[in-house]
Amino acid sequence: MNGREPVRVREAAEADLEAVAALRVRGWWYAYRRLMPREYLEAMDATAYAARRRETFAETRETVTDLVAVDGGGRITGWAALGPCRGEGGGSGGGGCEEEDCRDGELYALYVEPELIGSGLGRALLAEVVRRADARRMPRLRLWVVEGNERARRFYAAAGFAPDGARSLFDAGGTPVAEVRYTREPGGAGLTAG
Repeated sequence: MNGREPVRVREAAEADLEAVAALRVRGWWYAYRRLMPREYLEAMDATAYAARRRETFAETRETVTDLVAVDGGGRITGWAALGPCRGEGGGSGGGGCEEEDCRDGELYALYVEPELIGSGLGRALLAEVVRRADARRMPRLRLWVVEGNERARRFYAAAGFAPDGARSLFDAGGTPVAEVRYTREPGGAGLTAG
């Protein structure tokens, strides 16, 4: 990690939800400040997101895996969420899988503290997501990325993901934002934790 301490990735606990929510909001501001309306980003509320997630956290533990990266002092520096594929028509807003018996996984989110982008933290989180998707025998791993988020698109391409042709529009407070779906086939190349 560029001379930094090793990354420790673990499953998130309910006590982590406030820190994860705050990280998510900072991540959205960093990644989407030029891609989504300012008003939409300003309306994001970490406290409200943590409260909503707390309501569903226990009941979704069987299907959704939340992972956090933690530094040596115990601070959460990254977050990723893995679960069942939400489908072609859903985008990041949800929707069902297009095949009735679809067992594909989906990376719902991956955020790293903005000052740590490029440190290897995102690669470590993604490597653990892929390991867990493989352990759950998910044949493919999919994700949705904002079309204009070139940094994220390069990151996922380097990890063996590729656009699969599916597109969706995300409603950012009345402004449509284009998303593209990326898929990593079994044994996709390019992913290392370091």
